[in-house]
Amino acid sequence: MNTVMTLSEIAWTTHSAYPLLALLQLVPLAGALLIRTAIRRDGIAIALAMIFSLAELALAIFLYKEFDAQNSAFQFAERVQIAGPMVYHAGVDGVSVLFILLTALLSLIISIYGPVRGLGPGRFFLPAVLTVEATLMSLFVTLDMLWFALMSILQLSIIGHMLWRWGTSPEKDLAVKRFFQFMSTGIVMFMISVMMVGWGHSHVTESRWTFDLLELVNSPGVGDIQSVVFFLMFYGLAVRTPLFPLHGWLPLAAEHGNIAVAPVFLLGLKVGIYGMLRFLFPLLPEAVSYWHPYVVTFAVAGIFYAALLAMLQNNMRRLLAFAVVSHTSILVIGLFSLNHIAFQGSVMLSVNFGLGISALMMMTGLVFRRTRTALLPQLGGLFDHIPLIGITFLVASLSIVGMPGTPGFDAAHLVLEGAIESFGTLVTIAAAVGNVVAAGFLLSAFQRAFLAQREQGTTSPVAPMTMMERFIALAVLGVLLGTGFYMEPWLTLIDGTLKGLGDHYHLLLDKQLKP
Repeated sequence: MNTVMTLSEIAWTTHSAYPLLALLQLVPLAGALLIRTAIRRDGIAIALAMIFSLAELALAIFLYKEFDAQNSAFQFAERVQIAGPMVYHAGVDGVSVLFILLTALLSLIISIYGPVRGLGPGRFFLPAVLTVEATLMSLFVTLDMLWFALMSILQLSIIGHMLWRWGTSPEKDLAVKRFFQFMSTGIVMFMISVMMVGWGHSHVTESRWTFDLLELVNSPGVGDIQSVVFFLMFYGLAVRTPLFPLHGWLPLAAEHGNIAVAPVFLLGLKVGIYGMLRFLFPLLPEAVSYWHPYVVTFAVAGIFYAALLAMLQNNMRRLLAFAVVSHTSILVIGLFSLNHIAFQGSVMLSVNFGLGISALMMMTGLVFRRTRTALLPQLGGLFDHIPLIGITFLVASLSIVGMPGTPGFDAAHLVLEGAIESFGTLVTIAAAVGNVVAAGFLLSAFQRAFLAQREQGTTSPVAPMTMMERFIALAVLGVLLGTGFYMEPWLTLIDGTLKGLGDHYHLLLDKQLKP
């Protein structure tokens, strides 16, 4: 019962007596509509956004409490036939629940962070945040590929608007243009792969078109063109991850868009990684198992390419962008190691990177608010004025590189253990060395911004932290350290879900190795 091939047999064992997954999608959307249409005062808008964000987090925690981690079935299933092949079909497994918790938490922090950073008026900014949260919840609960694609279009459109509307640079138009060029290409590729999978199922089974994961997983479907579908789907999701060499939109978006809000939704929540686990790996196992060494080769190159560029940056925002690309490559090595341990490590590393990079982006935004610059030569000595921001930046950097006491520690070791099992020492050493290099450029950025004397310009007063800024920093610190010291529940949550996937690929790779 723990194999991918029996997924369709076990999925309907746990219907929900109440539409919890629908509520997770509708609550933030209702909050966005209420604030946008009926509220005219920013203070009320901020209070309502907080209420709806807290309600969403409470629903996510309730889902976690009610979820049975010992049952590998999709749970809380909901299904509504809309029209033709268009179906609302939702369900969650352990991986979904983990991403839902992370989404609710980061959305709550962003709903506080935005007004603190002065990204207003709140009655315009906060509905955008809540709407993105609703689309993300839909992405993480849907079992329908077409629904996933359509919600992705909506989510990326709103985030693109946020990059432009609340950007902080005169060159934000260029950043937004490049963002839409890359994302539209990725969505088109993903949509083509979805159509090919639906057509393949209909052609082989001589039945209606469907995009439902549970109907497609046991279908011979695309057959001889599986590699074509793999590349379309993989590249469509890799653009969003982002994976080298499909990352060209990120440095511009990080430098010229808003510093934290849109990047948190794009980078803090690895939708591309989730999409691979949810659709790519179960539906295209032969293509994945054939092409995974080539994907890992590109990922190894991406580690050092991005790390080298990160070390050359004087702009903290661009440095963090290349840090994301470098560390995402380590994550992808784990994912394409195709074993249970590496799958666990990759999912937990996704959560760790989400928390870590979100903290780094938000602390950079708070620094920018005071200094009006992200250039490292114009920063320096900030620890004397805003030590809590510096401590949070340091802890987040250490989490990214997997120091003990942070969630990255166990996750990184699981990825390396899985990689050595699949690829031997060379790839594993490359990933480990890349992680060490990352420690170098992140700690160097901390030293230059917070500890060293300013290299350029004159020293000017730095405003102390406000109470809400302290709350944001302490909340991020608490989550990072709490998750780092309390990993067992999260590994238990995803273990049953990923064991079936790992077992299936173990059998498949063994079969391919036999003469």
